[in-house]
Formats: sequence, C-alpha cells, structure tokens
Amino acid sequence: MRGASIRRRLVLLVLASIAMVWGVALVTSYRQATREVGAWEEARIAELAQILALLDEADLTTLANARIDVREEEKGGEPGASALDDDDTLPRDALFQVRAANGEVLAGSPQLRALGAWDLPLAPASGALDVTLGGQMYHSFTLRDAARGHSVRVFEPANTRSDLVSGVASRIARPTLIALPVLALLVWISIGWSLAPLQVLSAVIRSRDVNRMEPVGIGHTPVEVRPLVDAINQMLARLRDSLERERAFTADAAHELKTPLAAIKVQAQVALAEPDIALQRLAMERVVQGVDRSARLAQQLLLLARLDQHETVPTERLKPAVVARHTLLASERSAQHKHISVRLVADMLAEIDAEPVLIGILIDNLLDNAIKYGRAGGVVELAVQRTDGRVRLSVRDDGPGVAPADLERLTHRFFRATGNQATGSGLGLSIVARIAEHFGASLQFGAGIGERGLAVHVSFPAYRSALS
Repeated sequence: MRGASIRRRLVLLVLASIAMVWGVALVTSYRQATREVGAWEEARIAELAQILALLDEADLTTLANARIDVREEEKGGEPGASALDDDDTLPRDALFQVRAANGEVLAGSPQLRALGAWDLPLAPASGALDVTLGGQMYHSFTLRDAARGHSVRVFEPANTRSDLVSGVASRIARPTLIALPVLALLVWISIGWSLAPLQVLSAVIRSRDVNRMEPVGIGHTPVEVRPLVDAINQMLARLRDSLERERAFTADAAHELKTPLAAIKVQAQVALAEPDIALQRLAMERVVQGVDRSARLAQQLLLLARLDQHETVPTERLKPAVVARHTLLASERSAQHKHISVRLVADMLAEIDAEPVLIGILIDNLLDNAIKYGRAGGVVELAVQRTDGRVRLSVRDDGPGVAPADLERLTHRFFRATGNQATGSGLGLSIVARIAEHFGASLQFGAGIGERGLAVHVSFPAYRSALS
C-alpha cells in the first residue's frame, strides 16, 4: 500500500489555509458591506425626508399618488438608467407622510392606510427607527422641520438581504472562486518543482549499484533535503565500515582456522603412515589438541558474532568473585602445566548486574591469556574489588608483558603481541572488550605484578543495592 503523497498533502494544506483565510475575509467583507449599505440607506431616506420637507402641499399630494422608486435614485438619474441597472432588483418603493404642526396630515402615501400606519404616532425627535408594518420590517426616518412646523416621516422596506448586499458579496467572492483553481494549479506546480530534488535523489539511489558505497551527490542540494542526503551518506559510511569489518573478520577467521585444520591433517596423515603405536598415539593426541583449538576458535567467533549483533542478553544480580572462583577451578590444569601459581583476592560481597555465562567467559579469557603468555613458574593474580560505586575485576601476571606500541592493538581481533610464542587465536581480549562494552564496563591495561607482565582491569558499575 502506497503512502500519502507529500505533494498532495502540501497542496491540500495550502489550499485549505488559503480557503479558510479567504472565507473569513469574505464573511468579514460581507458584514462590513451590510453595515455600510445600511448606513447608506439610512442617509438616503434622511436626504429624501429633507427634500420632502421643502415641497409645498400640492407637490406633496402629486408625489404621494405617484411611485417613488428609490432604486432609480441610486443611479442619480443617469441617462439610460433603469430599475434593472440597480444592483437591488427587489421592489423598494419609499412611502412618506407629512404632517402640519397641529398634527394634520398634509399628504401621504395611500399605501400607509392599507398598512395601518396612517395614524401611527410620530417619534418624539428626529431620527431613524425600524418599525413593522403589515408583517414586514421597514426603515423609517422622522424629520421635524422647526422652521415650517412640518413633520416628515419616510418609510422604506428593510431589505437587509437585498440584492445590493448580495451583489457586493458576489463581486468579492467571484474573483476568489475563479482564482482558487488557478492558485491550486500554481501551488501544485510550485510544490512539484520544489520537491524535484527528492525525485532526483530517488533516481540516483535507485540506479546505484549495490556494491557502491560512495556518498550520494545530487549537485545543488536544497537546505531542506541536505539532512536527508547527509543521513543517507552517513548510513552508507556505516554500512561500508561494517562490510569492511565483516570481510576482514571473515578473511582473518578463515586464516586462523586454516592453521589448526592443516595441523590436524598433517598429524592424521602421520598417524595413518606411522607403524609405531607410540608415535601414532602422539599424533592422535595432537589431532585432538588441534580439534580442541579449532572448536574453541569457532566458539569464540560465534560469541563475537552474537555480541556484534547487539543481542539483548538478560542480566541478573551476581557476585563476580563467585564466578571467578569457579573459573579458577577450570584453569588449574593449564596453570599446573606451566607451574604457575594462581591466587584469588576478592571481595565476596561485591555485586554487579550482568549475565553469569558471559562474565565467566570474560574471566576465562583473561586467565587463559595470563597463563598462556605468563612465565613458567610465575604468578597470576585475580582480584575483585569494590571502589567508588564500581566493581573492578583485575587479572595480573609477572610474565614478559606487552610492548607499549602493542597495547592499543590488544583488543583487535586476531592480533597477537610481538615476541609471543604461545599458540592462540588472538580473539581473547577482543571478546573481553566486547563483553565489557556490552555491560557498560571500562577496560584498561597496566603493569603487572612487581611492575612486570601485564595487568588487565575491567571496571563494572556496582549493583545499585550494593552502593554504600
């Protein structure tokens, strides 16, 4: 299922925003036009009342029997003007009544009798007033002429929803309705042009070979697209580094496995060709040793692959000293073979949050390295100490140590320090570093026992309830 189009979404949002603003503007303009038309109509009937106040009784009588179409007055008597030219096409006949000072009606529109407004009391003062006559609303204006003593009252239908106001609103809305489709087309084209770099970027990525990991470049990249291009380039760089590491790891692993497998083959051939039973047994023992070495190497490779995948490992509250004591028992045979004395100096109450098997592997690799590369008849010390909210696990020996130039490379995979003749895969400290990283521990190297040999320190965060 395809996702929503950014272009369509932007066009709809822009048009909706514009339509909303235009709608508010249209309503506001319509209300303003209604108020202005109302004020204009009030001024017009007031002007009509002033004109009527100047006429004599004969002219008033004649005018009362005639029709006063106020729509024609809106055109100001222009040549060719007619009722059809007025924006207000609904009937708008003005009615009037003129009274003398004694209240006698001098003249008035006959329609006022039918509407029951002939004897309607006069307003106490000059001014506008809305009245209901015959069920219809009328605007009225009363003018008291103090000079002549006459009172003039004019009535006009209150057509608030007149064609005049509707015409004004139509003139405002018509350009908007015409412009909206044109604006939609322009917005669609403009947004499409603005999003063109994304299409170019998509085409570049789609046409790229799977083996190409070079940074993506599309020329002049807009500021808004630059973070996306940068993120893709960073991802490609990480992917390139990951692939290079995997290739190097595969090549090194194949090289490391090739040596013990070749040795196993040679010893097997010796066992098959040697008639001496003792020599055959010796060859088979070396075959077993080679198999053990290959199995350990494969196990370490699998563990590294598991850690590299950042698999979630369940942790628990454990005491490193207890794990160290069990690991020491398993290392006794190799230590005795080189006459190495292994001692444990541990705070049995120190606790960390980790996984027992991985911590056992970490300690086993540290002890294996110390025994393997330590001097015959020497000493290896395993210590667990609790200081400043952390638990430090240290393994020290008094062997030949490691050259300063090699210290930084000790955790590199398949690296073996210069001058060491002991067999090994060069993965032990690499595994230690990955396990330490997995549990948030720090790894440091230093001088061993009596400033000789090598010391490896792994500092774990103490279990929170063990903090003092």
